Formats: sequence, C-alpha cells, structure tokens
Amino acid sequence: MTPDRSLIVVEDDAGFARTLKRSFERRGYEVVLAASIEEVHQVLEQRSFGHAVVDLKLGGASGLACVELLHTHDPDMLIVVLTGFASISTAVEAIKLGACHYLAKPSNTDDIEAAFTKAEGNTEVALDARPTSIKTLEWERIHQTLIETEFNISEAARRLGMHRRTLARKLEKRPVK
Repeated sequence: MTPDRSLIVVEDDAGFARTLKRSFERRGYEVVLAASIEEVHQVLEQRSFGHAVVDLKLGGASGLACVELLHTHDPDMLIVVLTGFASISTAVEAIKLGACHYLAKPSNTDDIEAAFTKAEGNTEVALDARPTSIKTLEWERIHQTLIETEFNISEAARRLGMHRRTLARKLEKRPVK
C-alpha cells in the first residue's frame, strides 16, 4: 500500500459515509466525504488522494462515472467500489474504468482496507466450475438495464419486456442500493 493515507469517500448515504469516515480516521487516514460526482469535482480542484471508496449508486447517478473521474485525475489512486447490487457487468466496468477492487455490501473497514492491498490481482484464485444461476443472470440483466435507463423503473420495465409492477416487486425483494 502507498504511504499516502488520504482517502475520499463518495457515498450518498450520509450515515454510512460518517461511519466509514470515523473508522478510517481511527486507522490513521485523512478522510474527505463527497455525496455526488459534482462534489468530487470540487474537491479534486483543491487536492488529490491516495485512496477512494465509491458507492456504485449515487442517488440517481452511477458511481462508474465517478470512478472514471478519479482515475483520470490520478491513475495511481487505489479505488474500491462498494455496491449493494453487485453484478459481473458492473464489476468488469468498474475495473476497466480504473477501480482496483469491487466489493459487495455489507463490507466493513477491514474489507475495504484489505481490498486496497489486493490491487495487484491474484492468479491463484480458484476457478469455479459452477454455472451462473438463472436468478443471478436475471438480476444482472435487470441491473444493467436500470443503469442504462438511469434507474427509470418504467423505461427499464419496457426494455425488459415486463410490466412495471412486476419489476417493482422484483426490486422490493432485492433492493437496489
């Protein structure tokens, strides 16, 4: 890990952001909070960071744009993406845009800090022969369509060929956060 212990946390859930901030400050990090990509733009005009934690869903916006902005600002920054609705497609995009790791919520400070140290990748990871389930594939497709429609439920339902209420019920069972 780099000796730079500065961290920007991009999270729109104020309570969770404060909890992460306090926890990382106890570990010796200097932490700045931002709740939107606009706030990140403003903060980056003033300074740079060695680390970043980015929520994948920032209000109605995608955290992937924030990952791209942070990586463009400093390609050496270690960026961890947190999400409550992990999918293979968003994990791949996050890594391609510059994230060093992708974690599903709930994740704690230990998980995030460990992810910063695992930025290089591991060729020894076991390859699962287990095929992806239909439910997982369905959820990934729903998630991708939600991102494409900027989380517009009606438009996503139309593109998926399902009734809006059916999609809403599916999202109630597995909330997007």
